Amino acid sequence: MSYIPTTIKKTKTAMIRAKKQQWEVPFFDFVDDFRYCRNLSLLLPEPFELGSPRLDAILASTVEYLCGELKLTTPDWSWEVPGLAEPWFVAEIENLKAFAIVESPVFFRRRNIFVLGNFLSRV
Repeated sequence: MSYIPTTIKKTKTAMIRAKKQQWEVPFFDFVDDFRYCRNLSLLLPEPFELGSPRLDAILASTVEYLCGELKLTTPDWSWEVPGLAEPWFVAEIENLKAFAIVESPVFFRRRNIFVLGNFLSRV
């Protein structure tokens, strides 16, 4: 059986179809596939369509972060994805907002997304 990674387009479609707090499952499947496959031509065959500001921003920030982590060239389209008008604290827990402001990697902060330092880590 050959390994078929999840593309960013399939990931975004699954995230949109998921209920409000269940977008994380397809999102982290994509993160795992990205780290395992490391082949941008399979994972990111073309830029994904813009249309969901939060999901577009978090996917673009994640791609930039993972490309940096894996020492891959960041796709040009990711730089064109705009930041959010309002800050998004992904954890949505009031007591963690200060930590998220401090710990968010620059790829997320520049798009007004705030995550904890271990956001893309698997426990």
